[in-house]
Amino acid sequence: MPTYTAPARDARFILNEVLDVASYNNLPGFEAATEDMVDTVISEAGRFCAEVLQPINAAGDHEGCTRHPDGTVTTPAGFKDAFNQYREAGWGTLTAPEEFGGQGLPHVLGTVIEEFVSASNQAFGMYPGLAHGATAAILAAGTQEQKERFVPKMVAHEWLGTMNLTEPQCGTDLGLIRTKAEPKGDGSYAITGTKIFISAGEHDLTDQIIHLVLAKTPGAPDSSKGISLFIVPKYLINEDGSLGERNGVSCGSIEEKMGIHGNATCVLNYDGATGWMLGEENKGLAAMFVMMNAARLGVGIQGLAQAEVAYQNAVAYALDRRQGRALTGPAEPEAKADPIIVHADVRRMLMDAKAFNEGMRALCLWGALQVDLTHKAQSAEEREAADLIISLMTPVIKGYGTDKGFDTAVNMQQVFGGHGYIREWGMEQFVRDARIAQIYEGTNGIQAMDLCGRKLARDGGKAIQAFFALIDGEIAEAKGVAELADFAERLEKAVGEQKAATMWFMQNAMANPNHLGAGAHHYMHIMGIVSLGLMWLRMAKVAQEKLAAGAGDADFYRGKLTTARYYAERFLPDTGALRRKLEAGAEAMMALEPEAFATAA
Repeated sequence: MPTYTAPARDARFILNEVLDVASYNNLPGFEAATEDMVDTVISEAGRFCAEVLQPINAAGDHEGCTRHPDGTVTTPAGFKDAFNQYREAGWGTLTAPEEFGGQGLPHVLGTVIEEFVSASNQAFGMYPGLAHGATAAILAAGTQEQKERFVPKMVAHEWLGTMNLTEPQCGTDLGLIRTKAEPKGDGSYAITGTKIFISAGEHDLTDQIIHLVLAKTPGAPDSSKGISLFIVPKYLINEDGSLGERNGVSCGSIEEKMGIHGNATCVLNYDGATGWMLGEENKGLAAMFVMMNAARLGVGIQGLAQAEVAYQNAVAYALDRRQGRALTGPAEPEAKADPIIVHADVRRMLMDAKAFNEGMRALCLWGALQVDLTHKAQSAEEREAADLIISLMTPVIKGYGTDKGFDTAVNMQQVFGGHGYIREWGMEQFVRDARIAQIYEGTNGIQAMDLCGRKLARDGGKAIQAFFALIDGEIAEAKGVAELADFAERLEKAVGEQKAATMWFMQNAMANPNHLGAGAHHYMHIMGIVSLGLMWLRMAKVAQEKLAAGAGDADFYRGKLTTARYYAERFLPDTGALRRKLEAGAEAMMALEPEAFATAA
């Protein structure tokens, strides 16, 4: 059976030593995030995830959710009890605003816990995760009355939430939605239509579910500019706040999925359900994107989380499983065979995973810190700078993070050989669960196009220029430190490849937009590699300083330096090949007639 240990030591290293969150104690929420408090939260969250959530992960995957004839849904055995413990411990209130019952702690600390929850039980973590996103959308676009009516109970996780975008005929192109919202004359609307792929759409964890639903009002433009957003509760709410009669929304079926079986992914049918507009009419997509941007960062964390739990189990197996002998001679002559961790190809897979996981964790937490600074930094300039960076990084964290997260889970399955293909070892579940992260909240192709088609050009390229200025400055400083110079020079070369790719787009994409589409995936991966390179430069800098001062756990810091070197040697060179692919352009890719793709008999 698989196991999980929350990577608490690494999370503390990033928060306390690399990001130095204590230095932000002059900002709202950060003043309470002392090092002792952060350590306590991380330790307790790690214990909860390992002892409560991880033990029901495999069983929940096997059992799945059950839809009953009356349309109600029950979650797998143990999920409701675990959720009650989660709610009672206050994990859902950690980063929520204090005025609505939250603890008001920094988003960056909540992101640590989000990784632990997703790694221990991704299907479970999606239930409260969607509530966080729905709450954020209501806080951003709702009236004061809507905030007071819905947010406190959602923060307390007495109620959970969903996001309803996709319909059978439309996914990314939301202008094609058919769900209608007819005014009822009393300020509410009658919502009618069908939504599919609705995660946590129906369940037994809470009595109430608050659905956020995209729909079109009468006479609205027949495009994405005609979409409004509505709050549609599962149960209507009485004046005193108690639950009233069942609203006109029901679960038609549970989707049969490849993974995340413990989460109820539903087809929801709206039959004149009563809803209330959230935000302005025809501006629903902008309001929903508050939720979607938060969700995209959360999905990037899911990619990391599945890579991490798969890595932990692969390491344990590689230390225990004995096959063959080390090429340099028997590592343990007294045994009949050596542990497979002595083999270079197994080390390759494990080191790839370690380098990605630790770099990605740092990138996710740095990104989360930018979210905090976007809202809490003292000056408008600092808030704008943070917003530029996180807007640029969101598709990279989601797209690159989940592509590499899935690849890592597959490689960790490979470490097990044939046993990795057998359910009892748990590795095939990690692969199946990781796969969805590349698809939902906007497929990774959409993330690449968002990065290259929108974010690079935003404000005349202001964001990418700020990114290059930031990384160039840190490289220049590191080149003056003997122990960091080699890494800095290798990273400088990789950044040069990204700059060249950026320039190629500028010179060629206007003449032929397909050049942008053909190279966007490669560019996203170039930027992902460079971004993790920046994180590894920062981690190496801290580790080198600690070793020089003789402070802390020397083995831990030496491990960081070795892994940084591995990243520089094995990951950064890929940027050159990816740039050459990008610069091949779209001509051969788009040359065949559509009929030529069909297989001839």
